[in-house]
Amino acid sequence: MNINLLTVASTRTAIEERQFTAAAVVEEFYKKIAAEDGDIHAYLTLSKERALAQAERIDKLADKGDPLPPLAGVPMAIKDAMVTKGVRSTAGSKILENYIPPYDCTAVTRLEAAGAIILGKTNCDEFAMGSSNENSAYGPVRNPRDKSRVPGGSSGGSAAVVAAGTAVASLGSDTGGSIRQPAAFCGVVGMMPTYGRVSRYGLIAFASSLDHIGPLTKSVKDAALVLNQIAGRDPMDSTSAEVPVPDYAKAIEQPVSGLKLGVPKEYFGEGLDPEIREAVEAAIAKLKAAGCEIVRISMPHTKYAIPTYYIVATAEASSNLARFDGVRYGYRAREGVKNLSTMYRRTRDEGFGPEVKRRIMLGTYALSAGYYDAYYLKAQRVRTLLTRDFEEAFTKVDAIVTPTTPTPAFKLGEKSDDPLAMYLNDIYTVTADLVGVPGISVPCGYTKAKLPMGLQVLGKHFDESTVFRVAHAVEHGMATK
Repeated sequence: MNINLLTVASTRTAIEERQFTAAAVVEEFYKKIAAEDGDIHAYLTLSKERALAQAERIDKLADKGDPLPPLAGVPMAIKDAMVTKGVRSTAGSKILENYIPPYDCTAVTRLEAAGAIILGKTNCDEFAMGSSNENSAYGPVRNPRDKSRVPGGSSGGSAAVVAAGTAVASLGSDTGGSIRQPAAFCGVVGMMPTYGRVSRYGLIAFASSLDHIGPLTKSVKDAALVLNQIAGRDPMDSTSAEVPVPDYAKAIEQPVSGLKLGVPKEYFGEGLDPEIREAVEAAIAKLKAAGCEIVRISMPHTKYAIPTYYIVATAEASSNLARFDGVRYGYRAREGVKNLSTMYRRTRDEGFGPEVKRRIMLGTYALSAGYYDAYYLKAQRVRTLLTRDFEEAFTKVDAIVTPTTPTPAFKLGEKSDDPLAMYLNDIYTVTADLVGVPGISVPCGYTKAKLPMGLQVLGKHFDESTVFRVAHAVEHGMATK
C-alpha cells in the first residue's frame, strides 16, 4: 500500500475490492503522521480511537459485501476551528486550550455519514485570523514544500496535511481567502463554495457573514467528491441555502469549450510576482486553446476590497468573540482576580493572542457610536459596490480567472512584524468572500525556487459546477505540460 498515491476515489475502490482494509489504511496514516508531522506541526490533536471505530464500521460493510458510502475509508483531517464531539477543539487559541465540545460540526457529521475517517484536528491561525498560520497559540505550521516557509493561513494545517500526504483530504474554513491562499502556497486544491452552500453549524465563528467551510484535496475531482457530501441545506444553520446540490464530479467531465472566462485587469497590476503572472497567463492561454473565449474585464472597486474586508471582518469578530469571557467555557484567569470585571479583562488578556486582540480592538472601534457611520456603514456600502462589480462581470462571462496570491509562500517570520503587509497577501481572495461567490485555487506550476503557484477560478452564486469544470481543465492542462 502506497498511501502517498491514494485519492478519495481510489481509497474507496481499494477497500471495496478488499485490496486492503480501512483499519490498515488508518494505521499507515498514523505511522506517517508520527514519522513526519513533528517537523511540520500540522496536527494539534489526533482522534485515533474515533478513527479506528469508523474504520471498523466500514470494514464490516465491505466484508458483508454491502454497498459502501461515497467516502468510505477516506482518511481526512479537520481544521481545529470546527467542533468535534469528544475531541479537543481549540480554534488555535489558548482560551479554548482544553475545550471538549459536546456536539459535532454539521460538515463533520456529514463526512462521517459518507464514510470518511477523521484522523485529527489541524493547526490554524487563532480563531482563523491570519494569512500565514503563525498566529496559532500552539506554534506555526511549516510548509511541507519548503519547511522554512509558511503554509498560508488560516487553514495552513489543513493544506499542509494534504501536501505532506498525512491525510487524503481535509476541511478548512475561508473568511478572506483562508482555504484558497494556503492551497496555493502548498500546491494543493482548495475549494470555497458559495456562502450558504455548506452549513456553518459547529464552525467557531470569526466573521459570520464571511465564513465558509470547504475541502482541500489533491485534485479537483477529490474536491468535487467531498463537497458533494457536505453541501446542502441544514436546519441548524439559518444561513444555509435551500438550493439543490448537483453532482459536481459529473460536472467536471464536461468540456470547457464555449465558456466565456473573464480576466480582470485589476488582478494583474503592481505587486504581482512575475513568475505567477507568467504561469497564470500560460494557463489562461491553454484554456483559450481548449475552446474558452477570454474576455478582458474591469472590476473597478477591487482596490477597496482589503480595507472593506478588514472593517467588516473585525467588526463581526468583535461581536462574535465577546462570548469568550471565562464564564461559560474555556480558559478562566485565576491569579489577581478580585471581581467579575477583573476576571473578564484578565481572561481575555491572557487567553487571546496579539492578532486577535488587534482585530477585536479594530472592530470595536469601527462599531462604536461615534464611528459606526464613518467606517462600518461605509464599508457595507462599498461591499455592495463590489457585489455589483461581480454582477456586471457575470452578465458577460461564465467565470473569472485570476492569480490566487500575489507572491509564492514567504519565509516564516518575514511579515510577522508588519500586519499591513500580511493583510495585503489576501488582495485577490477577499473579494469573493465579501460577495459570497464560490472560488477555487488550483496549482498552475512552480517558481524557479520550486515553490507552488495557484490560479483562482471564481463563479456565479451556487455555480460551483462551472468553477470545477474550469479548474479541472487547468489541472489537466498543467498535467500535459
